[in-house]
Amino acid sequence: MFRVKKVLNNNTVIAIGDSDNREYLLIGKGAGFGKKVSQRMEAPDGCAIYSMYEHTERGNAMELVKGMDPVFLEIAEQVLKEAERVFGKIDWSILFPMADHIAFAVKRIRSSEQISNPLTGDIRALFHMEYDTAECIRPILAERLGVEIDEHEVGYIALHIHSAIENENVALSMQIAGTVRECIQLVEEKTGKEIDVRSLSYNRLMNHVRYMAARAVKGETIKIDMNDYIAEQFPDAFRLASVVCGHLEKYLKKKMDEVETGYLAMHIQRVLAELE
Repeated sequence: MFRVKKVLNNNTVIAIGDSDNREYLLIGKGAGFGKKVSQRMEAPDGCAIYSMYEHTERGNAMELVKGMDPVFLEIAEQVLKEAERVFGKIDWSILFPMADHIAFAVKRIRSSEQISNPLTGDIRALFHMEYDTAECIRPILAERLGVEIDEHEVGYIALHIHSAIENENVALSMQIAGTVRECIQLVEEKTGKEIDVRSLSYNRLMNHVRYMAARAVKGETIKIDMNDYIAEQFPDAFRLASVVCGHLEKYLKKKMDEVETGYLAMHIQRVLAELE
């Protein structure tokens, strides 16, 4: 049972739980219809319930909701429901920062201040399932707000979805995408050739950097050390891998396990071999 604190619209209510006296956001069809402040209510069937005590990179949920049109909370929920359908269990606390991002994206678009993100292509390749899922926001925004978003905005939504399924914050995801891009550029500069982003080696390299970063953040290590062998057999690839690992340490502010260099060098060597 809940007690209504504030009706945001016909579908969205801030209410206080009787059992713990904490504030919750209730989103569901007709959840707020006809409701009055202090009125007691049961959550309607199919209604989603979110704690207002979530903390995000832009502040706590209560502060974000105060100045936000509730339609953005509903749109974020629609996107996350699609993400849940595709990926299964997700972290619903991303609802608030995602809604906040969508609100600012719409504001930018309406002010003709659309952004350009040089990492959009890398995000699409690195988190392709998340990007495909994020595409669902296009028809939602067009139908509800008459707004059209571009691929760059979809890319940012994809990062929020990734955060919801991997417990990896959006800033870290951007850093990983940036590191992958830098790794690819170093290889291209070394060979003077452009890498085919559709190749299997490219995708293996991207995913390896992604999981290498995740291991660094979690403090996980690889048991087998192949550095001496790889450094002797493929010195160019090993030097490139050392540079990439050094940059990744700066991005993550985490010490990389030394044996990661050899494994990354193997993936770089595969790409180099394809370019010969």
